[in-house]
Amino acid sequence: MNTNKFKLFLENAYLLSNKLGIVPLLYGSLGLEYLTDEDLGVDDIDILVPRVFITKRWQEFKAVLEAQGYVLTDEHEHTFMRDGEACSYADIEDLESFAGIHTEDIEVHEAEGVPFLLLSLVQYLAVYKKSSNDGYRVNVRQKKDAEKIKFIESKLY
Repeated sequence: MNTNKFKLFLENAYLLSNKLGIVPLLYGSLGLEYLTDEDLGVDDIDILVPRVFITKRWQEFKAVLEAQGYVLTDEHEHTFMRDGEACSYADIEDLESFAGIHTEDIEVHEAEGVPFLLLSLVQYLAVYKKSSNDGYRVNVRQKKDAEKIKFIESKLY
């Protein structure tokens, strides 16, 4: 597992919890790495937060991150850089319409006293299967998504 990226995620989760009352979801490959304790070659840190922070409370959210040294690099994708690592934020509510995952069904985990949400393998499988049909991901990430689906299925079955 990429310990530097996970350490930055924990610092971020601690900040979001203490300043904004958010228990974030560790998403994407880093979350899958944490769940399986396998090295998946993570590129960035994907974090899901309540939609209100990406919409109505965006300026407040952005200010909290920027005060801790995060630099906004892509406002459309809600991506910030810190210590050479990209952290991208999206809203957790989209999981339901996208992959049929209800937020109340996502387990809370804790590391170093910091709570965070994490999908189960079954939930990750649903996300990657759905993602593999998404236009951008079909063209750009199809092989990686197919590999992750195969990897998850090997862990489940």
